Order: sequence, then structure tokens, then C-alpha cells
Amino acid sequence: MVSDTAEGADQSWRQDVFDVLKAAGVKHVVYVPDAGHATAIRLAEADPEIKAVVLTTEEEGIGYLAGAWLGGERGALLMQSSGVGNCINTLGLVACARFPFLAVVTMRGDWAEFNQWQNPMGQATEAALRLMGVMTWRADEAKDVAPLLRGAATMAFEGDGACALLLGQRLIGEKEWAK
Repeated sequence: MVSDTAEGADQSWRQDVFDVLKAAGVKHVVYVPDAGHATAIRLAEADPEIKAVVLTTEEEGIGYLAGAWLGGERGALLMQSSGVGNCINTLGLVACARFPFLAVVTMRGDWAEFNQWQNPMGQATEAALRLMGVMTWRADEAKDVAPLLRGAATMAFEGDGACALLLGQRLIGEKEWAK
């Protein structure tokens, strides 16, 4: 099992992710379980106004969000940077159908990574998203998460954009094997 450590670091951003999604009218939170998103996932699961859906793979979330939008509701995909690689082909649906897309991506292979298998996709995540037409912003400090996510949500839901906020590994904390 992998855990995040950020001793002494401001962890308020974890609550901010959920609060911004809720304030933006998100009714569906789809995710593959991830320690970096654990707070937002737990809060979404506990909120009776939000449907929290665990996925078997990240690209399923894109189809789910398209359906939610067609049904008149907003949703967001929570995933790790390694999951972006799983979504590349399916992001073509976002580009062709032009529906609002909002993703919050916890980064791996970014800083102090112990697992070399995370490095290739971690280093390619932002470029891959941009190549598929997704606008990206990056938060490495807790104070930046809420304003950047609010802006991304506005551009996605009010401007019919494809947007992703990348949560850097320095923000999340160094990954360690849990004992």
C-alpha cells in the first residue's frame, strides 16, 4: 500500500477540492481510488446530493461524465496521473462531442517518486492532456488549489471547456510504502 506524507504541510487543500466541486454544482464524482483524493472521495460518498462512482479504469469516467451532462448534471473525474494515459483515446470523445469536462489529477512521477514505473506517464501527463485539447493548471501549494479549481470549473461548466487541475506531488506529499 502507498501512503502520502506531508508532515507540517498545509492539508486544507484536500477539503478545498470537495468544497469547490460542491459549490460548482457537481452532482457526480467518478474516480479510481487514490490516496491523494481520499478526502474528496470520502466526502462525496457521504453527501446525499452527490453520486460517487468508483471506476475500474479512468476512461470509463469520461463516458459517464458525458452521460451525466446529457442528463443535465455536472460531474468531475478524480484520477492519478498514471490514469491520464488510460484516457488518451477516450479524450477524443470530449474533443468531438464538446461537452464540459473537469478532471482533478494527483501527480506521480513528479517529485521524490520512489516508483520508477510512475515516471514516464507522470512526466508526460500535462503535455498529453494539452495535446488532447484539455486546458491544464498546476497547484504545488495549498493556497492555489481552490482558486485554480474554481477557475477550471467555471471554464468547464460555463465555457464548455475541457479542463484539468494537476495537484503536484510536492502538494500531496512524498509517497511511501505503508507498513
